[in-house]
Amino acid sequence: MASNLIIAILLVGILAGALPAAVLAQTAAARPVCVAASGGTAGRGMPTVGVGARQGLTIRPPAAAVTVAFLNAAKSYAQFGQGGSADDSKREIAAFFAHVTHETGHFCYIEEIGGSSKDYCEESNTQYPCVQGKGYYGRGPLQLSWNYNYGAAGRSIGFNDLSNPEKVATDPVVSFKTALWFWMNKVHSKMGQGFGATIRAINGIECGGGNIVAVNARVKYYRDYCNKFGVSPGNNLYC
Repeated sequence: MASNLIIAILLVGILAGALPAAVLAQTAAARPVCVAASGGTAGRGMPTVGVGARQGLTIRPPAAAVTVAFLNAAKSYAQFGQGGSADDSKREIAAFFAHVTHETGHFCYIEEIGGSSKDYCEESNTQYPCVQGKGYYGRGPLQLSWNYNYGAAGRSIGFNDLSNPEKVATDPVVSFKTALWFWMNKVHSKMGQGFGATIRAINGIECGGGNIVAVNARVKYYRDYCNKFGVSPGNNLYC
């Protein structure tokens, strides 16, 4: 089987060509600034990871920065994209980036729009107690949300995510590590059930008619990436 990291490099390269054509070059350190071509943008938080704005985007981070950050983060998750055939590996990486594309509006939004005004503190969770003045709204490639997810991800990665949740938005490698942490703990095992199961794991309230538009968008991205890889998307794509 080809290395999952090689496949990842190919996928990120594909992403560069799949994103909106009007692009303003930025340095790797610059935070992406997104502009709506028409109709504005919208984003809202969800119980698990949250949804980023995704309409009319014209500016994105450079593909090279995304590639480097992802590959550095993936070194800590050797089982990502592994455990099956070469086609299974391609499908998992395509699924991951399909969700990332949807959640971030084509790698444009690293933080949930309006997230700072929302309460993502589950006060009953004493294992990962909220820190006063800190917000646990959606950040990163999969829009990590809630204190219990920040706390568990930070403990696994090796930094205090509860006291410094902003790092998920300001450190590209940490950002991708939190996304991969969530994926490996909540989504990876669902790949054998089809892409629809990954939607349910990431944002289950979209399923069963909860948000048909969002589900269709995720499936479209997934099919597009599978097509670019030359692999069948498999069955059970919806939830």
